[in-house]
Amino acid sequence: MFRRKDDSLEFLLVHPGGPFWKNKDYGAWSIPKGEASADEDLPARAQIEFQEELGIKPSENWIPLGSITQKGGKTVHAWAFEGDLPRPFELKCNTFEIEWPPRSGKMKEFPEIDRAEFLAEEIARRKINPAQVPFLDRVCQALKGQ
Repeated sequence: MFRRKDDSLEFLLVHPGGPFWKNKDYGAWSIPKGEASADEDLPARAQIEFQEELGIKPSENWIPLGSITQKGGKTVHAWAFEGDLPRPFELKCNTFEIEWPPRSGKMKEFPEIDRAEFLAEEIARRKINPAQVPFLDRVCQALKGQ
């Protein structure tokens, strides 16, 4: 999701939850995303994942952004749309469970994401996972034609 503000763009990015990401900022943020099975309709899965991660339904007017491959080999497909978070906004996302602390035998639950924020383009480019920067480029390019 992106929004226009004072002749510039802001991008909605999410910060992963859990202890591994707690003190990481630059390069740690991401577009809202999830995993799809091989036979799933990718745009439909993207809408579901967006709603599950943020608790809000995305707009229907999507701009296809293609895909990228992240450092670990994961392929991410993306679409963009213009919108804003409702006010007030309360983050409502899924949780996951891991053994924490490691080798303690104790399971602890964490949110999939712990923050969702609109970031100015310049800041978003520094905070987003570096492999996802092309998505920001593609949104900017698509909007130049409008």
